[in-house]
Amino acid sequence: MKNNELEALQYPIGKFQRPKEIGREKIEEWIEVLEKLPNELTLLVEGLTEEQLETPYRPGGWTVRQTIHHIADSHHNSYIRFKWALTEDTLIIKAYDEKAWAELFDSRTAPVQLALDHLSAVHGRLVYLLKGLGEEQLKRRFVHPDNRVEVALDENIGQYAWHGRHHFAHIYNLLERKGWMR
Repeated sequence: MKNNELEALQYPIGKFQRPKEIGREKIEEWIEVLEKLPNELTLLVEGLTEEQLETPYRPGGWTVRQTIHHIADSHHNSYIRFKWALTEDTLIIKAYDEKAWAELFDSRTAPVQLALDHLSAVHGRLVYLLKGLGEEQLKRRFVHPDNRVEVALDENIGQYAWHGRHHFAHIYNLLERKGWMR
């Protein structure tokens, strides 16, 4: 497989692009994406067989099952990061090894419904929290330890809206390529 083909499989919607200005309209759009993701993902994978769930979305990529568990793990961590940034100053967040988490027993074998239920609960709480934030709170920041970059909460909303779409597209495109769409 050529590098450009692999890149298209790896980043089916492109990489996250931070808008120059993040206004209320953009934030509301991103929150809506987060609000809809659990249901859309559930409908997408509903009825997949065990064999289909064990299929990687690209060569060298995670299986559908691992990807679904990853989304739930990642968005759970994001929710906690939002809470920390809202309640602590000059916060350096805790990073986690997402590749190692994807190889844990639960991510490799647990029913995807557990992750979908978890994602639904986390997103329910996250969306409720985000809808209540004021402009000053949206500008609060945390520091990611891997690259020491400060991230404002308004931008983080966009990153996680993108992240959900990104992995949804991985699964959607696989199902389409394999002819598994219902």
